[in-house]
Amino acid sequence: MKKIAIYYPYFMGGGAEAVGLWIIQALKDKYEITLFTLGNIKLEQLNSMYGTSILNEDIEIKSILPKLLEISCYLIMVKNSNFRMLLFHILIRIFKQNSHKYDLVMSAYNAMDMGQKGIQYVHWIKVLEGKPFHRKISNFSQQQLLDNISIANSYCVADNFNKHYGINPNVVVYPPVVIDTPDIAWIDKEDAFICSGRIVEPKQPHKVIQILKLVRERGFDIKLHITGGGGGFYEWKYSNLVKKMVRENSSWITLHENLPYEEYIQVLAKCKYGIHWKQEPFGISIAEMVKAGAIPFVKSEGGQVEIVGQHNQELFFNNEEEAVEKIIHTLSNSDQQNKLLQSLTTQKHLFSTQRFMSEINDVVASYFHTKVEIPTG
Repeated sequence: MKKIAIYYPYFMGGGAEAVGLWIIQALKDKYEITLFTLGNIKLEQLNSMYGTSILNEDIEIKSILPKLLEISCYLIMVKNSNFRMLLFHILIRIFKQNSHKYDLVMSAYNAMDMGQKGIQYVHWIKVLEGKPFHRKISNFSQQQLLDNISIANSYCVADNFNKHYGINPNVVVYPPVVIDTPDIAWIDKEDAFICSGRIVEPKQPHKVIQILKLVRERGFDIKLHITGGGGGFYEWKYSNLVKKMVRENSSWITLHENLPYEEYIQVLAKCKYGIHWKQEPFGISIAEMVKAGAIPFVKSEGGQVEIVGQHNQELFFNNEEEAVEKIIHTLSNSDQQNKLLQSLTTQKHLFSTQRFMSEINDVVASYFHTKVEIPTG
């Protein structure tokens, strides 16, 4: 079996993490996989969160942080971006020093210099370049980054990749969306919205609360389920703000923190609607809403537009006022709800785990078959 080294620095939640694990899931039975990461990982817990089935014997894990220092380092990483990038580049340096031992090197965590030509899955641009000081640590080469085979997670990211780096990614492969919800008829679902994702300031769940509070004030007896984690670890002050807003509106808002995967599915499945404020490069949680049969309202620019479908203009908003009006219009119109549900059904197949694994395997097989870049897709 050919040997593949995969770079993914840390596992602290998020859609990119799911992609990293599903890349391993896709390749583990055909190749010998070694994961380079900062700290120890608990595969059983990650499998539960993301629906993978990776066993300890399936992969070799090379981590660099002493176990006693892991928590301290992660806490500092959250607060200090320079320290975080420092650790990233120390790991890149070690990855590059070992790259010659493998038949293929891959980054599941954005574009980077891997010491030789490899395959990089790009969630967003300019994530790992860091400052000159960081690049000196890893002897980071921008040219080597450009020579890699690049997979973009959406056409939105592909466009931004081209604008920044001057080249097109080789292919777009949408992230996998692991969701297997009970088949609940629309009429039996709750008149409720779900807002999922990390409870951190960039996601702006407090905006969602403000929007739906205005909708309720217009006479619609809707509820809100907020699901997510990471708030206490990432931004405890913001997390406390959201929790305070939840307490003040506890008659119609429920906060579910760090739900096991199966319980999250149960909450998602019973909600008729979804809402997401942040403009995303892709947006795993939005794709989960679509696959679960919910109608999601999202920002009008970003990768989430590809998930919902550009043609479903009724679901896009630019600001709070527009969100309120579009939500009210849809809640008031059962014919529009049926039209949207039918349209969203056609979007679901784009994000299956089988499709993701097949397309990742195709890119890797093409690399081994040709050892040249695959045609642009």
